[in-house]
Amino acid sequence: MAADIGVYGLGTMGSALALNFAEQGFDVAVSNRETDWIGPFLKEAEGLEGSVSGHETLAEFVDAIKTPRTILFMIPSGAPMDAMIKEVRVLLGEGDTIIDGGNADFNDTRARNEALDDTGIHFVGMGVSGGAEGARNGPSMMVGGSDHAWDQFRPMAEAIAAKFEGDPCVAHVGPDGAGHFVKTVHNGIEYADMQMIAEVYGVQRDMAGMPPSEIGAMFGRWTDGPLASYLVEISQSVLEAVDGETGKPMIDVILDAAGQKGTGRWTVVEALKLGQSASAIEAAVGARGWSSQKATRVDAQELLGHGTPAEMLPTEDELAGALLAGRILAHAQGFRVLAAASEQFEWSLDMARIAEIWRAGCIIRSALLDEFADAFRTELPHGHMILAPAMVERMRASVPSLRRVVAAAALAGQPVPALSAALSWHDSMAQGRGTADMIQGLRDFFGNHGFERVDREGSHHGSWA
Repeated sequence: MAADIGVYGLGTMGSALALNFAEQGFDVAVSNRETDWIGPFLKEAEGLEGSVSGHETLAEFVDAIKTPRTILFMIPSGAPMDAMIKEVRVLLGEGDTIIDGGNADFNDTRARNEALDDTGIHFVGMGVSGGAEGARNGPSMMVGGSDHAWDQFRPMAEAIAAKFEGDPCVAHVGPDGAGHFVKTVHNGIEYADMQMIAEVYGVQRDMAGMPPSEIGAMFGRWTDGPLASYLVEISQSVLEAVDGETGKPMIDVILDAAGQKGTGRWTVVEALKLGQSASAIEAAVGARGWSSQKATRVDAQELLGHGTPAEMLPTEDELAGALLAGRILAHAQGFRVLAAASEQFEWSLDMARIAEIWRAGCIIRSALLDEFADAFRTELPHGHMILAPAMVERMRASVPSLRRVVAAAALAGQPVPALSAALSWHDSMAQGRGTADMIQGLRDFFGNHGFERVDREGSHHGSWA
């Protein structure tokens, strides 16, 4: 019997998704460039509801899939994906669909889509969130591509997706690169979310002198209510874990240097291209860069000194409020980037639906996403999520705590770059008259660039001495 879907690439994510398809009753053909991976995978798949067949050559793999074919490639993005398209396209026919399920640059996805546009072969860029566990038991998926490809793939995608109160956390978000772009911004928000959690942890560790287990218990108390989220939940687990070798808290034996795979940086780059602010995400990306300079930071601590001893210790409620405000503002920035891209590329992104498919399966799943979805279904002043009535109430209640936490950290020399950036963006948006008039005056003075006046239209110049 011909397979319902093909999965090429049996790494951690590819094998988990293939098992998920089979468990949901679909027949799956699998293959891998290193063919010795196929046998062990087939043993792992024994006993699942759907049948799984392994194929050592690409031609045999393609022939094993029913037409029109749907083939999911879980291989490295970039040159490997381009090489695979070149190799497989000669084996495919009218109506077949190639799905790139990796973390690809959406610009590459748009180019690949355009290159295949007149061939009858459909190309889909699909963002997959949730890690290996999500891929195996229910991920959140953001699908970009043609209506034909989505109609073909939809029954299988909805079957394997995470469910939130029965609603599959997958959607056809738009054409060409929309799926990969939405996933990129998801990851950017994830960067900001993790950085803000780390900053709250740092305030309690360095300013309050609190041991990891107590900080973990605090995060545990936040798993109910508006801060409820996957990342807050696992923060408790990380902080309460004990290293089996030393008996020390696990967090105390981890080097304070974090890497990055690029999607957070892509979010910032694309935001700048689109003329949008993603300052909280940019701060999180920057903080990871600074974290890698461990030796420099150790020496600089002695040379540059620190702030004054903490005189203003934020309360637990203030820290909770600060994290809530920061999280809302970082999401709002991410959604503004999505809105700008939607307009630029004519994607017609549904922000409410995007918030909904992030409610389960993905890394940034949280209780707030329902509120965000509701906000996007109200009349939004100027299209800004933070100006929805419910969000205005949230901001008024939580931003005062964000101010106190950022102020206390600044006085103590405790870095909170993402929380600070979120607060600055909030205050910039809340300032009816900003300071760009001074910038325009300076530009006209030294470069004769001209400026707009508040009392009449047109470009004008100043009467400079």
